[in-house]
Amino acid sequence: QLPAGSLQLTLYQYKTCPFCSKVRAFLDYHGLPYEIVEVNPIMRKEIKFSSYRKVPILLANAGSPLQLNDSSVIISAIKTYLISRRNSLEEIVSFYPPVKTVTEKGKEVLEYENKYWLMLDEKETKRVYPVKEVRVEEMKWRKWADDWLVHLISPNVYRTPKEALASFDYIVREGKFGTLEGLFAKYVGAVAMFFVSKRLKKRHQLRDDVREDLYEAVNEWVKAVGKNRLFMGGNQPNLADLAVYGVLRVMEGLEAFDDMMVHTNIQPWYQRMEEVIQK
Repeated sequence: QLPAGSLQLTLYQYKTCPFCSKVRAFLDYHGLPYEIVEVNPIMRKEIKFSSYRKVPILLANAGSPLQLNDSSVIISAIKTYLISRRNSLEEIVSFYPPVKTVTEKGKEVLEYENKYWLMLDEKETKRVYPVKEVRVEEMKWRKWADDWLVHLISPNVYRTPKEALASFDYIVREGKFGTLEGLFAKYVGAVAMFFVSKRLKKRHQLRDDVREDLYEAVNEWVKAVGKNRLFMGGNQPNLADLAVYGVLRVMEGLEAFDDMMVHTNIQPWYQRMEEVIQK
């Protein structure tokens, strides 16, 4: 339990971004109060203070103000802070240094070292991960959510012109747009993303019917959780559970989500996640 007022959090986000949804699922499950700043995705003036131009960004104050970038770094750093009070949050964040790398296409990107690790001492590690395999499994599936599952969302929610329009209607309704920006985003964005989703399908070598890839991935996750556990974390979700739930949640209310519920075995686990986060 944290003393009242000891950790002040502000999340800069797009509500419909899967990476932002992951962070919200983590914060909500752990009962951490936080303020939300919805960022305008066109002008992004809300994050003009930051040289890092993506969301989510978490501003955290645990004695001194600190900016945390990258959803997996945010989750690992805050979780480490909750478990281990030996180090300041500032020191914990320093364990996740940004490293500039160049992609195959020559684009410079920031990657973060150790982002799936919790920085715990031996005693703390044994308390959280009684056996080594538990930690390895959690890290594997957190990475899978970032490297694979996330990339199935756009091709599925923009699969047809009708689905693309429904998705942008949802994005505009939930996001922060001016009236004209909203109309522009809804109609021009829907057309653009319909074609972008085709490119993404090719880039990630997805099948003609991208639903099949989504169904396969989701059933792979359910199989990994197994029949003898409520969650991958056992009786309570671990960080992999929260990551997968956060990613899938952004499709709620869309055709892709309804199809996933009907054609895969995800529903019991998904409903348990909803219930435990609400509690």
